[in-house]
Amino acid sequence: MRLDKFLSHSTDLSRKEVKQYIKKGKVCVGERVVTRPEQDVDHQTRVKLEGKLINYPSLRYLALNKPVGYVSATKDTRHQTAIDLIDLPNKSTLHIAGRLDIDTTGLLLITDDGQWAHRIMSPNHECAKTYHVQTRLPISSLTKSKFQRGIYLEKENYRTKPAVLKVIEPHSAHLIIREGKFHQIKRMFHAVGNEVVALHRIAVGSIELGELALGQYRTLEPHEIKAIV
Repeated sequence: MRLDKFLSHSTDLSRKEVKQYIKKGKVCVGERVVTRPEQDVDHQTRVKLEGKLINYPSLRYLALNKPVGYVSATKDTRHQTAIDLIDLPNKSTLHIAGRLDIDTTGLLLITDDGQWAHRIMSPNHECAKTYHVQTRLPISSLTKSKFQRGIYLEKENYRTKPAVLKVIEPHSAHLIIREGKFHQIKRMFHAVGNEVVALHRIAVGSIELGELALGQYRTLEPHEIKAIV
């Protein structure tokens, strides 16, 4: 990690303020004064700011139950963001691992561990996402087999990977997918002549939303973090 990024993440200083401290010779890496903001540091590096030892920031892993009306972004000029619901310092380091549409509710994973987030989002890892889907029309008996074979998405000229559909009631089901194309679930149901009226993510891999209330968040347990491989 760059020295200026490390200090801005580990203190209340902005990146601009940090660079000023560095250029004035007020930052030491090891026992040496450093004046280059791009200096590389890691969790074993001893960094001092004006003589005070700065600890490497511990990584954070959060589960949030996103309400309708919030966008899955760190910043947005028109809408409230999921990050706005997080009451923690240094929120600028947090990123969303797997987005939800503005009108979709449910489990969002939020972290400042880029590699962990990548394992969730990368198509190569095929991390399972489970949704509760409500539809306008009853879910036909053919929909399950069609989803298992994959649905053709014309815009991308792409057939979706096999999806598991478990019908709960005529108008509701649990759907497990292992990818995340644009509006994928809504488009899959549209392709079979139905329409999604409500969509709620209940799990990512083995991490479950559980009883977490809308707009609330919690810290993931160590076993949940390790489950994303």
